[in-house]
Amino acid sequence: MFKVAILDDYHHEALRLANWKPLDRDAQIQVFSDNLQDAPRLAERLQSFDAVVVMRERTPFRRELFERLPNLRLLVTTGPRNASIDMAAASERGVLVCGTQSTGFPTAELTWGLIFALFRHLPQECQAMREGKWICSTGRSVRGKTLGVVGVGRLGVDVVRVGNAFGMKVIAWSQNLTAERAEAAGATLVTKQQLLEQSDIVTLHVVLSGRTRDLIGKAEFDRMKPTAVLVNTSRGPIVNEQALVEALRTKRIAGAAMDVYDQEPLPPYHPLRSLDNVVLTPHLGYATDDSFVLMWGEAVEDIRAFLDGAPIRIINKPA
Repeated sequence: MFKVAILDDYHHEALRLANWKPLDRDAQIQVFSDNLQDAPRLAERLQSFDAVVVMRERTPFRRELFERLPNLRLLVTTGPRNASIDMAAASERGVLVCGTQSTGFPTAELTWGLIFALFRHLPQECQAMREGKWICSTGRSVRGKTLGVVGVGRLGVDVVRVGNAFGMKVIAWSQNLTAERAEAAGATLVTKQQLLEQSDIVTLHVVLSGRTRDLIGKAEFDRMKPTAVLVNTSRGPIVNEQALVEALRTKRIAGAAMDVYDQEPLPPYHPLRSLDNVVLTPHLGYATDDSFVLMWGEAVEDIRAFLDGAPIRIINKPA
């Protein structure tokens, strides 16, 4: 029997949100809801499995782990890419990596939820209401403010559209963005320096890569307005976390809203948890029923296709 492990099903939704019956006659499915980062312990858990399904970047698959899993033949990641998988190691070990489609709009929606949480102090006011209090702060409106969008791909373009609908001035920058593409999306192309200096809200929508790692650090925070806020729903390492904590602690910027972090789950005593000018969510951007139905469903298709000898949505090229 072909053994399949599903990792990091925090929500206990993997079996509910997809039809796994196409695998019944050939595969045995086991779900793990905890997050196990220790490579030796994880390897011991996964020793007997032929295939593993990972949810985005929740569990890294590095060379050390691949080398400890001689039985692994198939790795399925939800989403079309996964920066936490060592693709070279997978290929060298003969492990096929397949992906799925993903939806972008839930992350764009969350971006606006985070912006309003910051501007209207929603977490603080909600907590105050539970404590019997009434109106503890004065919020800010977004109309007339400048929205700086870093990256105008399929997620960024949705954020731009909403910014325009709210009557904001929308400017944009990324390393490959052209004036024509920015204008078509509804934004004005500016330099990185201009975006940082002019924006009331800086929101990040680029893919994590060698070029975007530490894209926002101390130098960038020093250019931002002291009243500006940063929103990151992309990937944690795009922002230098130490520089972010310092900028928030010293009130160099007014606040930040973070859905992604260098280490996930975020450690219980991480300094971000103790700051009063940050809104934190646990990587919720893609975590909607719409997304999970699509990704878990296509994960089933990937496994079925592999078992049938005609794999689909292949990401790597095994040796």
